[in-house]
Amino acid sequence: MKVLIQRVKRASVTINSKKISEIGNGLLVLLGVEKGDEAINADKLADKLVHLRIFEDENEKMNKSLLDINGEMLIVSQFTLCGDCKKGTRPSFDKSAPPQIANELYEYFIEKVKEYSVPVQTGRFGAMMDVELINEGPVTFMIEK
Repeated sequence: MKVLIQRVKRASVTINSKKISEIGNGLLVLLGVEKGDEAINADKLADKLVHLRIFEDENEKMNKSLLDINGEMLIVSQFTLCGDCKKGTRPSFDKSAPPQIANELYEYFIEKVKEYSVPVQTGRFGAMMDVELINEGPVTFMIEK
């Protein structure tokens, strides 16, 4: 699994000109599922993200987690994170999990995050989405599990 996470002041997902989800202060998580990924990957990733200390404390140091700030999470499926651009000029998606498996692990990951009592909003798996955000910092990390 690969995730691109962005610390945001707010973020939203719009499909066909209709806003379907929105969060305030928290994390926008773009999630890519690769062949061979399993539930254990999602378990570890969910735990890592809710505890990752990337929010500022009173001394302006990255010392607080999503849980510490009572933040929200917007989780969006993003299969292009699994794209390989090493050869040629067209990405290869051979590493991407098949849609059924990817959707199952995406939904599983969402439920794992909710177990930490984090307010979660989502995109729609497989849909063409407009993702809007205000990246705070900017702070962005790529994590693979």
